[in-house]
Parts: sequence; structure tokens; C-alpha cells
Amino acid sequence: MRDREAEEAISEKGGLRLAPDALRRRCDPASLTFRSTAELEEPVGTIGQERALRAIEFGIDIDSRGYNLFATGAIGTGRQSTLEARLRADAASRPTPGDVVYLPSFADPSRPLCRVLASGMAQRLAEAARGFVTEAHHRIAAAFESESYQRRRAEAVGPLEHERDAVLEEVKRFARAREVDLELTPAGVMMLPILDGKPVSPQQFSLLPGANQAAFISAREEVAHEMGTAIGRMRDIDARAQRRLDELNREVVLFAIGHRIDEIKQELEQATEIASWLDAVREDVIENYARFLGRPDAQLPGPLAAIAERDSIDERYEVNVFVSHSSEQGAPVVVERNPTFQSLFGRIEYRTTFGAAVTDHSHIRAGAIHRASGGYLLLHAEELLSRPFLWEKLKQILRSGRAPVENLAEQYVMFPSASLAAEPMDVQVKVVLLGSPMLHQLLYELDDDMRELFRVKADFDVEMPWSDQEVAQYAAFIAGQVRSQGLRHFRNDAVAAAVEHGARRAAHQHRLSTRLGEIADLVAQASYWAGREGAQLVGAEHVRSAIGERIARSNLLERRIGDAIAEGTLHVDLDGERVGAVNGLAVSAAGEYEFGHPVRVTASAAPGDGRVLSIERESKLSGHIHDKGFLTLRGYLAERYGGRLSLSLSASIAFEQSYGSIDGDSAASTELYALLSTLAGAPIDQQIAVTGSVDQHGAIQAIGAATEKIEGFYRVCERSGLTGGQGVM
Repeated sequence: MRDREAEEAISEKGGLRLAPDALRRRCDPASLTFRSTAELEEPVGTIGQERALRAIEFGIDIDSRGYNLFATGAIGTGRQSTLEARLRADAASRPTPGDVVYLPSFADPSRPLCRVLASGMAQRLAEAARGFVTEAHHRIAAAFESESYQRRRAEAVGPLEHERDAVLEEVKRFARAREVDLELTPAGVMMLPILDGKPVSPQQFSLLPGANQAAFISAREEVAHEMGTAIGRMRDIDARAQRRLDELNREVVLFAIGHRIDEIKQELEQATEIASWLDAVREDVIENYARFLGRPDAQLPGPLAAIAERDSIDERYEVNVFVSHSSEQGAPVVVERNPTFQSLFGRIEYRTTFGAAVTDHSHIRAGAIHRASGGYLLLHAEELLSRPFLWEKLKQILRSGRAPVENLAEQYVMFPSASLAAEPMDVQVKVVLLGSPMLHQLLYELDDDMRELFRVKADFDVEMPWSDQEVAQYAAFIAGQVRSQGLRHFRNDAVAAAVEHGARRAAHQHRLSTRLGEIADLVAQASYWAGREGAQLVGAEHVRSAIGERIARSNLLERRIGDAIAEGTLHVDLDGERVGAVNGLAVSAAGEYEFGHPVRVTASAAPGDGRVLSIERESKLSGHIHDKGFLTLRGYLAERYGGRLSLSLSASIAFEQSYGSIDGDSAASTELYALLSTLAGAPIDQQIAVTGSVDQHGAIQAIGAATEKIEGFYRVCERSGLTGGQGVM
């Protein structure tokens, strides 16, 4: 594109000659209303992305399911910073979501309960639960050690113990009357014969006469029958005693800790969601009061049993603060730059106890999707899709609105081990993905869920119009960078130079680049070079130094190609006329630096069957776009010169001394001129380099990287000597 007011066009050899001023648009420092950026305010919002900002506003404001955002655009356009700033601004005005806790289920310990509390209540509940357990240890132990308890226990079970003793004494009398002695042992009841008022041992019994032995056996049967009846009566007495003791113990434990549960309810009166769970805690403590007394496990050594029992009962009533927003104001904004299955969707941890891996509700950990509920989750699509299982799991949660916590490995092992099946957490989250336009298009075409779940696209542009308003925004952006990074302020001529660089990066005289990351780098580097010279303000010369130094750090390949052309290793004619040879223009890249340079395109022709070959295409050194341009050229030749008859020629076209792959269709006109020159025997001026695409009707079309191509050819001509007749067509 060129400025019409600066254009000087004259007819020469059927073309247009552009004046030097028409090749580049200048930004006049005098047109700027400030002397330095110290006079300017920092910009408000993002520059040059009005369409993307409208899409973001729409995606944020609409609350319907499925209206998540996918932001596309090139790196450096401010996608992430813009989204983060906008999301945080909106989140600050939204209510703070509630806290989430996982609680033990006493009915089914393998299925912990998920409960949502008001913001800040989760930590209070956890502290109250810890305090309650500590207090319960002391109160229950003290209650059972008190004289009052011992007295009441004696009153409750004493009469029944006397009744039991009476039944036992009655049986003993019955046995003695039949000369049988009863002994109660842990292993059972032993019955021994009595002789002369003394029990007889088994050895002595074997020496007794047979009549005495028979009499004892008969008596023993009578006593055994009576003993069976007595045992039934004693078991009934023991059961009644145990019931009385259980009722007493329940009453004692309830008196010791029951009021504390009621106090916790009053302290957390807004947490009605956990009132029933607190009642269940009270009932479970009553049922398991013996564990608070430190009664050890018989299967473990004494010290280990006491420690294990204490840890076990403490963890039994622990409140797992899964997600807490107590320190936040507004809705959360979570940015996850290292998405893994665990970091996104949570995990269940295990601990080793006496050689065994165990877990419970207190080992459930939240992921980013849980922490972001009620707000926003920002992810990079490439990172999400490059790791297995993440994309499918995210879609599943967005469809269902529920986010379970599970370990990925447990779903794919052949023999699953016992684990937790915790209640899923209900989530309401707006997911924002950042990715390239190509990735968005691929997902949109190949994944139907993409259309359903990410219905809002925010497309960040790489350029914006060049007008006074945008120039002012550039200046404000530079002022903001100067202040945020502690740099030197820019004079107005330095701002003008930065604006011209923005137009160069946009490759358009009426547009500026919105890759503001590159402009920020330029600001920092120009400030550095100003500091090297001891300047207080950054001038246009420092901006040009920064650009030049950056090129010098990256242009080794360009210099090597220039040296090869200058010394004749790469054959490029820059004077005279040649038949079938044209100087084409190629663009090469060395990292972020792109540069143009000439390459000789030649054609040969002979009578034949109408075939026109591209040597690059035949040797598979050309890309798809170049092949398309070449086939378009063949179409033009057939339409223009074939008529009703096929072309009676055989021709080939080559990029001489090109040993790597080439692509693009901007060489189509160059190839056409070389071929026409060969067919007509008409020489071509080698001082003119050519670039341009061509359609099937012979019309020349626009190409990219014109600036780099013109400058590249100029530098080669400058080294060999400028003649005044050199140029680019």
C-alpha cells in the first residue's frame, strides 16, 4: 500500500515507477501533542482489540451453560494479560463463592460427604471440630474416672451382680448336695467329684471303685442340666446389666460432650448444611466413647496401639477444608499454566500406616476446577490438549456441572484397590481457553463438544488502523511501559519512530501492529541504548539503534548469503541482459528475523508435447502453495497460447542454486517472465528483480513481505555498486 499524496507515478515501459516517499509512510513528530511520554497517562484497557473485547464482555456477562470462551490470536497481542485483567475486574464485582468441605460419613466411610458453606465458615468449622475432639478426650476420660460415675455404676449394676451371684451360689449348692464341686474358669465350667469333703483330682478319680465313678457321672449330668438353666438366667442378668451400663455410659458421655455440639451449632448458626452432620458426630462419639479412653488395640504392642488409636479417633472427626475463599474478595480467577490431571481435577492422597497404604476423607485435595468454581479458570489450549485425558475430563465436568475427585491410575489398573468414592462437588465455572486460530478451527471441525461448550470466540487481531487515535494509544502504551519497568521516557520523535516500526511490522502503510509484546521489547532496548549514551530521554536515534542492534544479532545468515553473492559463489547477475533468466526474490528466516535476497530463476524450452515442469516440484523441494502457483501459471499458458491446440513445447523452470525447500506463489510471475523470455528469445534486464503472484488470466496479484524483498535486493545491489537503473518490479 502507498500514500497517494506522496505517490509519484510515471509511465515507463508499461509500468508504474514509485517515488521513494511512496514506499514508506512517515510519522511526523510535530503532529504529536506532547514533547515526551512523561506528559502522558497510562492507557486504559487494551489497544486495538475492540472486537475481541466485545466478545469477552459478551462471554463474561452471559450466564447460560456452554458459553465458555476460546480466545485466539498471535502471541504478543496481549491475549492473556487482557483476559486476566478483564476477568479480575469482573470477578471483583461478583459475590465471593462459598467454602467447600469434605466430611466423614459414619454410615459409609468410603463415601465422604461434600458440603458447601458460606465463605469463611469452613475454617471455623475445622477449628471447632479439632477443639471438640481435644475437649472430648479430656471430658470423657474425666467423666469415667469420677467418683460420681463409679457410684452410679454401682447403683445401676450392683443389684444385678448380686442377683447373678445368687443364681451361681444356688447352682453351687445344688452341686455340693450331689458331691460335685463347680469351678468357673475363662475356658468354661469344671466339675470335680467330692470325696470326704474335698475335691478329687482326675488321677485320684481314676482309682475310685466303679460304683463311685458311676455315681459321679450320674450326678454330673444332673448338675450340668441345672448349670445350663442357670447360665441362661445369668446371661439374661448380664444382658440387663449391659443395657443399664450402656444407658448410663451414654448418659455420661452425652452430659460430657453433648452441650459442646449444641454450642458449635450456635457458633456456626449460618451453617445449617452441617447441623445434621454435627448430630451424627455426637451419636458417633457416644457409640465410640471407649476409643476416647485410649483402650489399645489388642493386635498391636501397647505404645503403638495407644498412638494408633489416638490418631485414628482424631482423624475420624476431622473437617477437610477442600476449598476456602476466606482470604478472597469477589469471585476467584485461577490461571493454571501447568495443567496435569491432579492439578486440574484434584487427587486422593494416601499415607503409610504400619506398612499399609490407607486414606480417608481428610486426604482429598482440590484441583484448579474446584478452586475456580464461582469464577473463572484460564487455561492454554495447547497445554491442555498435549496431555492425555485432560480435554475429555474437562468436557465431562462442563457438561455435568459436577467435579468428582478421583485418581487417574485407579481407573486403568487391572485389579483396582479399595479407595474413596467421595461425593462430587457441584461447580459453576467459566472456562477461558487461549489458543491459536488453527487450533480453534481444528477443534471446531473435529470435536462436536467444542461447539456446545465453547460458544464464544474472542479473536485478537495482529493489526489496527493507523490514525491519530491509534498513534495516541501507542504513545500511551509506551508511557505505561516506561513507568511499569522503570525506563527512560521517550521524546516525541522516539514515539514516532516506534509508530513507524509498528507499521513496518504490520506490513501496511495504513495499519499498525498490535503485537505489543514486540513494541514493549523495543521500548526496553531503546531505553538501554539511551542509557549507554547517557541520555535522559530516549530519542529516535536510540529506537533506530535498538532496531539495528536487534537485526545485527540475528542477521548472520543474511550476511553469509550476501557474501556468497558478492564473491560469486551464488550466481546472481546484477547488470546486462539475459535470455531466460530473471532475478526472483525470496524471503528466508533466522528465528524471529526475516530477510529478503535475490535468487536466479531460469527457464529452458524445446519442442515437445506441451509439458511445463518445475524442477523444484519434481524434486519435491517445493511446498503446496508454490505448487499451486506453478499450476496456475500452466493454466495461464494453456489458456493464452494453447487455444484449440495443445502447446508444442517442453519447458522446465528452476530456482538455481536453491538446495532447500521453497514455498509461496510470489515467484509465479518471475517463472512466467523467464519462460516467455526463453520462448521469445527476448533478453531481460538483470538490474530488475521481480516478485508477484499471477492468476490464470495473467493478472499480477499482491504478495507478502514486500519490504523485506525490496530491502534485501537493495543491500545486494549496494554491495556491488548502485547504478541508478536497479529496481524491484
